[in-house]
Amino acid sequence: MVFVPLFAVLAIWVVFWVEVKFGINLNEYGVYPRKLSGLKGVVFSPFIHGSITHLYNNTIPLAVLTAFLFYFYKSAALRVLLFGTLASGLLTWAIARPSYHIGASGVIYLLASFIFFKGILAKNYRLVALSLVVVFIYGSMIWYIFPVKDGISWEGHLAGFVTGFVLAVITKVSVPEVRKYDWEEDDYNEEDDPFLKHFDENGNFIASSEEEDPDQKVKIKYHYKESKKD
Repeated sequence: MVFVPLFAVLAIWVVFWVEVKFGINLNEYGVYPRKLSGLKGVVFSPFIHGSITHLYNNTIPLAVLTAFLFYFYKSAALRVLLFGTLASGLLTWAIARPSYHIGASGVIYLLASFIFFKGILAKNYRLVALSLVVVFIYGSMIWYIFPVKDGISWEGHLAGFVTGFVLAVITKVSVPEVRKYDWEEDDYNEEDDPFLKHFDENGNFIASSEEEDPDQKVKIKYHYKESKKD
């Protein structure tokens, strides 16, 4: 679980370091819509960032959401991440403006969308709670699937969001079994419960039928050992 988030964060930082160190610009490896040469960005664009601010803003959400995915949806995590990244990249290539689209934000929207919708659809209290956590932390991201700010690939965000929703609907995952206590079982008999048997049907306490003998006393015997005298 720790390896994948660590690898994802390390990969985007290493690529940015290479760009700065050698003075190169890898933006042309981003997604460029509706051109065959732009398809290479489907694979490479999540690793490329335009500035240190862009990189920093994507680092923590990428690490957190990837960790959530691999911890709570271990059986489906890898295929969701791989297929989701490719599908959202292709959708970006199909709908986006003619420009280079770079950054891991599309993957972040993919993960946030999948985790949120899958938790709701699974109807498991742990996964629903996880969905609420995602909404609480990253709920404000929803606005950026619309063209509200220049210079942001809202198309990439929208593509990731839609892909995450579709994968949440079609992907089967192993949901943690909800633990049932004895009193929740259908065949549970309350009369056999050692605690409930002390109460009547109205919840009133029933005194024990065994009366203690008030004259019963605890007897303590002392034993003395006489020491032998010379």
